[in-house]
Amino acid sequence: MADKRAERIADFIEPLRVSPGSKVHLARDFDPRYKAGMKKRDGTELLRTGVSLLAEYQERLAAQDTYGVVLALQALDAGGKDGTIRHVMSGVNPQGVRVSSFKVPSSEELDHDYLWRYARRLPARGEIAIFNRSHYEEVLVVRVHPEALLRQKLPEHVLRPDIWERRYREINRWERYLTDNGFKVVKIFLNLSKEEQRTRFLKRIDLPEKNWKFSAADVRERRRWDEYQHAFSEMLSATSTKWAPWYVVPADRKWFARICAAAILAHTLMEIDPQYPDVGEEARKDLLVTKRTLEREAPAGAPADPYAARQGRPKKKRG
Repeated sequence: MADKRAERIADFIEPLRVSPGSKVHLARDFDPRYKAGMKKRDGTELLRTGVSLLAEYQERLAAQDTYGVVLALQALDAGGKDGTIRHVMSGVNPQGVRVSSFKVPSSEELDHDYLWRYARRLPARGEIAIFNRSHYEEVLVVRVHPEALLRQKLPEHVLRPDIWERRYREINRWERYLTDNGFKVVKIFLNLSKEEQRTRFLKRIDLPEKNWKFSAADVRERRRWDEYQHAFSEMLSATSTKWAPWYVVPADRKWFARICAAAILAHTLMEIDPQYPDVGEEARKDLLVTKRTLEREAPAGAPADPYAARQGRPKKKRG
């Protein structure tokens, strides 16, 4: 973390982090329109810098092949999850990133424990897994809709009033287990205001090219706004831990939300600080032998090593 970039990023995202053990009241503690005094015209370059850092550290993560990263992304409808993923991950190698979107569980998924379908989509070492909606649906949507809990076929004695506290503990332990095995867990909640959600819903109706994104079910769900705000506040209070922190990203301004998400993920990778593996002395000798063979194959007049020549280290030409 000696890198100055890492220090600046850590300072930038600190106001967004939910301190472990704190009691969160979402409407009081986090402003959906917060922008850290930044102007939109400055955001393009900052996002580009964040994406560049992600590309650099993702390559190192894949090369080291020791750690994996799980990014849990939560938001209400129209919160900007898809756009955040698309912009923030625009510069990374798609082979090293897996995005999973969790919809209503299937009959097969309901025949297993509630974490089963999420465990199946965890990353391999060297990979980043993005959960577009995540295991936190099990203490959000399922909490707001008790009928969804009944569909999970739980034994009757499990359906006690303390089920949400137990699920918080189970999720915290699961995330600690993942972290202890080399899989970093980071969690982002895109915090959208009720008025901004209304505006985005209307835009989906007004613009023909956005009509496909509109769902009347989303508007019906909006009637449960206060219930969701309570569920989010309880979730953030109970499950932001030292090993798997929550970050509440102000989402009313999409450009700022994307900068924040890029910074949070870059910070996570920089904390891991993955390194390119050392190939060892014997392997290096083999590389040099192969290098000399390839240099001898250079056409007449061409640099023996074009890459070295472009880097200002010209090699003797053939011919």
